[in-house]
Order: sequence, then structure tokens, then C-alpha cells
Amino acid sequence: MTRIFISYSHKDEALRAELGTHLALLKREGAIDVWSDHRIPAGSELDASISDALESADIVLLLLSADFIASDYCFGIEMKRALERNERREAVVVPVLLRPCDFRTAPFGRLKAIPTDARPVVKWPSRDDAFVDIVHHLRELLERPAAQSRVHSHQPAVVPSQMRSPEARPTVTGSAPSRPATRSSDLSLPREFTDQDRHDFVQSTYEYIRNYFEGSLAELATRNTGITSRLTPLSPRAFSAVVFRNGKRIGGCSIRLGSALHAGGISFSYDENAGENSSNEILSVESDEHAMHLKPLMGWHGNRTNSKLSEEGAAEHLWSMFKSMLR
Repeated sequence: MTRIFISYSHKDEALRAELGTHLALLKREGAIDVWSDHRIPAGSELDASISDALESADIVLLLLSADFIASDYCFGIEMKRALERNERREAVVVPVLLRPCDFRTAPFGRLKAIPTDARPVVKWPSRDDAFVDIVHHLRELLERPAAQSRVHSHQPAVVPSQMRSPEARPTVTGSAPSRPATRSSDLSLPREFTDQDRHDFVQSTYEYIRNYFEGSLAELATRNTGITSRLTPLSPRAFSAVVFRNGKRIGGCSIRLGSALHAGGISFSYDENAGENSSNEILSVESDEHAMHLKPLMGWHGNRTNSKLSEEGAAEHLWSMFKSMLR
């Protein structure tokens, strides 16, 4: 069984918990044992427990964000020791980009980051898609023969410690012997979201969508000859977008907070003059145990109907609907 150590900022706890959920099948298959600081028993010395787990890990996941980089413990202690073990081929370090941050010049910046193309998890249209992509990368790492394992683009093959003979494993002075797992690695409790949380989330998402449309309309005009556009505030809770080609209208839409059918979501209509009782799509605010997301209710866009859309995912979803009518 491959031991995985997760280094992360506690401000990214919700995303860490989601990753833990997506790793469930690998754990059930007996392929991995995942350790994070949730597994430190009550009364244990924190630094010693973390050091023991880090020294016995075969793979170290660095969950990157600005908060991770700002953390003296994550960046200065856990990351530093993980890279030392990586350089000595005692473990494999994999950067996992959760949120946008400046990391290219960091000591781990030369390592290949996941998800694919180092696109931060929160920037994917669906976080589920991002975490599945991460799991696929980890499966590839686990399934490669040791002699062919290449975890990042600049270093030769790295042999995880469980693939080496016992006598080849390093001796750690002062560290307690490794212990078998005695409890689950996922001990985060469900979070309850208040009406205020939902209000703030949908308001923030609406503002994101409006800014997304404004930027996309400007880029659309830049890249296409004869295209102009208008984005017009209809109220503090609604705006319209219209696109013209050589002065002729080729498409329009309106987006608003709430509708006659769903007061707490975001509605979309192909008519820039539509009222609250007319919608071609409604995004409903929902939540799982750890985070809020948006769900399309009108069935457009096929397999995204059941997706958990982030702010960017919601904006891309509505933009795709709008762009589909432009001819």
C-alpha cells in the first residue's frame, strides 16, 4: 500500500476534504493510505506526529494556494523536508494546484503540477471534473513500473519507497517507528450553510458572471471583424448583453438574480428584454457537506445538468448558451 501525505493550509480544508472524498475508491481498493493532520490522535505531539508521517510517506501532495505559500509551517517545514526526500528519491512530491497563486519560482516550481495544464481546481467549470483529473494522474503514478516512473518533467525515474527492499529504506534518527493507521483520514464533519452564506454566494457568483460577460464581449469584438456589443445594467440585480455584426443584431440575453420561478438562484433568458417570469435556464444554489455550488435546472448543456458548478463554471455555462445563438 502506498502512503500519501497531504500538506495543506487549513484555509483550504473544504477543498482538501473534497479531494479525500474523490480518493475513496483508491483507499477502498487498498492502493493508498492517506495521511493528513486529521489523523493526529488527541494528546499527541503535533510536530512529532507530522514528522513521523512525512518521513514514512511514499508520495507527498502539496495542495497549493496563496495561503499554503504564506504558511511558514507548510512552506518552510513540510515542503522543505518533502523536497529533500524527493531529491534523495525517497518519496515523490506532487504539487496540486487548488487556487491560483504565484508558484513557478518556488522550490517546487520545476515539478509538474496537477490538475492537467496546472489549471487550478477552482477554475474548472466543475470541481468534480478537476478532482477526477487529479485522481487519474495519481492512478497513473501508482500503476507505472518503478523503472519507468517519471513524476515530473525534469527528474529521472523516482522509485516509491514501498517498491524498494527494506534495507534500502532510510533510517530516520529520533523518529518513532511507523504505526499502522488506526482511524480514517477523513474526519471532517459536514458543514451547515446559512441563508446568509447562500445569499452571499449567489451575489458573488452573479457579480462574477457579469464581469465574465463584460470581458468576453470585449474579447469577442477584438477577435471578430465587424462585431460590436452592448452590456447594459437593467437594475442592480440584472443586466442584458447584445451582439451586433455590422450593425445587425445577431443575439442577446438577459441575466438576473432570482426569477419568478426560483427566487434564490440566477436566471438566464435568450431575450434581452425578458422579465422575471421568463427563463431559458436557472442556476440553483446547492451545497454538499463541504461547499456550495450551482446546478443547472433546465436541462441545457447535456451532461452538465448534474454538475456542481463553481463561479467560473456557472459563467462558462451561461456564456456557452449565449454564444450558441450567435451566427
